[in-house]
Amino acid sequence: MNDMTRPIPSEAAPRYPLGVLIMAYGGPNSLEELPGYLADIRAGRPTTPEVLEEITHNYRAIGGRSPLLAISQQQAAAVAAQLDPTFFRVYLGMRHWAPWIEDVVGQMVEDGITHAISIVLAPHYSKLSVAKYHGKIHDGLEMFHGDIRFEHIDSYHDAPLLIEALANRVAEGLAAWPAAEREDVHVVFSAHSLPARIVKMGDPYDSQLRETARLVAAKAGLDDARWSWSYQSAGRSPEPWLGPQLQEHLISLAEQGIRKVVSVPVGFVSDHVEILFDIDIQAQEVAAAHGIRLVRPPALNTDPLYIRTLVNLIQAQAAQWLPAPVSG
Repeated sequence: MNDMTRPIPSEAAPRYPLGVLIMAYGGPNSLEELPGYLADIRAGRPTTPEVLEEITHNYRAIGGRSPLLAISQQQAAAVAAQLDPTFFRVYLGMRHWAPWIEDVVGQMVEDGITHAISIVLAPHYSKLSVAKYHGKIHDGLEMFHGDIRFEHIDSYHDAPLLIEALANRVAEGLAAWPAAEREDVHVVFSAHSLPARIVKMGDPYDSQLRETARLVAAKAGLDDARWSWSYQSAGRSPEPWLGPQLQEHLISLAEQGIRKVVSVPVGFVSDHVEILFDIDIQAQEVAAAHGIRLVRPPALNTDPLYIRTLVNLIQAQAAQWLPAPVSG
């Protein structure tokens, strides 16, 4: 007999296909959208003309728009291509811009989805980041009177294929120098800063990030002296943010005599303003002013190892709802 599938008991059976909600931060598609985008991020708090002018300058420097939506769509399509459409339907929602997570949840309700998996295109959990996405799902279910059972993939900071993909980025960055010079190259791992109070809250964000950095360094064959950690892209609020900030860290490295640096932002999986401006423009300017050659290898984007990471996580989370294969 050929392999067959054993049905799940009816009382536990979901309706197929299962929903897969992939989520990202969101970004403006034009400079004209910036005021509304910032208002959403700031939860209605006024944006001063100075802040608006600064951020408009940043986006203008990277082409006048965020590439995040297009990249996220490509990532979602790549994931969908590896999932059986009989059992999975992939959706994409943004936390701070269209397509809004709440509206996408409404579409899932309309499509008759009963069970779903959610995953954020950010590998590290924080109550101030990933948990906010889960709150948007809850809001969407309330808005559209939905009854979907969601299982959230909270983090995947140590997923083996993710670590391998990032280690490959380290190798790609090091390859910018001749083999004989690579022992002198220093690797800086980074991620988006968050308010420092999260450490006292017991939030796992900082520890997960540093574990990712350690695992990637080990996979890439870096000893402890050849890599370090920094944060970047701190917000504009008076409270302390996690540091050191990347630009300050580069100055410190220069003072130690380091002149060759690879930047690997392990907290980001896609090109957007925090990479294209904060690293490729701002950090590059600081590096050049202090005699450092700074190389940033490409973001993961649709790297096959990263896409496979997402697919593996989704399939593992969905296994409880899928028919079990039997042989006879």
